[in-house]
Amino acid sequence: MSHPTAAPPVIRLEGVHKSFRLPNGDAFDAVRRTTLEVHEGDVFGLVGQSGAGKSTLLRLINLLERPDAGRVFVAGRELTALSRAELRAARQQIGMIFQQFNLVQNATVFDNVAFPLRIHGKHDRAETEARVRECLALVGLSEKVDSYPAQLSGGQKQRVAIARALAPRPQVLLCDEPTSALDSETTRALLQQLREINHQLGVTIVIVTHELPVVQALCRHVAILEKGQVVEQFAVDGPVAARKTGLGQEIDALVRQRTRETNERQQQAAAPVPLREVAHA
Repeated sequence: MSHPTAAPPVIRLEGVHKSFRLPNGDAFDAVRRTTLEVHEGDVFGLVGQSGAGKSTLLRLINLLERPDAGRVFVAGRELTALSRAELRAARQQIGMIFQQFNLVQNATVFDNVAFPLRIHGKHDRAETEARVRECLALVGLSEKVDSYPAQLSGGQKQRVAIARALAPRPQVLLCDEPTSALDSETTRALLQQLREINHQLGVTIVIVTHELPVVQALCRHVAILEKGQVVEQFAVDGPVAARKTGLGQEIDALVRQRTRETNERQQQAAAPVPLREVAHA
């Protein structure tokens, strides 16, 4: 699918900067004066080596980490200018899923998904139950409504986490290494789930990953970070260009490989069946 270039940016980071104090007292600049836009309906990847700042940048979007400088806009509102109560309400527009699922172990699947609806107190019991069941149906886990996290596989836990993130009907879904704890088959199923959510609901997805096949399979645009800064940004399926980074070159190579494999399958499907085989059949 082509990127809707005319769509307004649903996420805009303006010159955001975030430092942390190290144990020895030195300052570590995790994100350095970074400006970035993500357009409505996009699937946007943030990639980089360990320590490049990608997870910190993701957490700046919903102010789980507050920037030391710069401004953050989501869905037309400047989050960095909101009061605590206003920010709490604005975060209903931003779902988040984590590498380790972050489910409440002593709560059922139903209660885990219902959690964001209950803390905001805007839904009665019937509305909450209907929305929870709707979200579990969306991720294919309706039969697990009364189960506990310990009874689920890793892939099922991550799907519960997705259902929980979607429960408040967010415009944006932030994903921090959501596949790194999963095997390859479960990863493929989860990526398909995220694709369907993006297509069916129009939810904008920003995903942090170190797995370049995830970028190739899911993302439309990608930003590559080094030392806290975006050093390259491009459309994953766009024209192949002279990439500035090794990661960019690797992503292009994966896209070219996928294109070759797709073309070969199409050629094989279109090839005429030899007359001898037809006669034998």
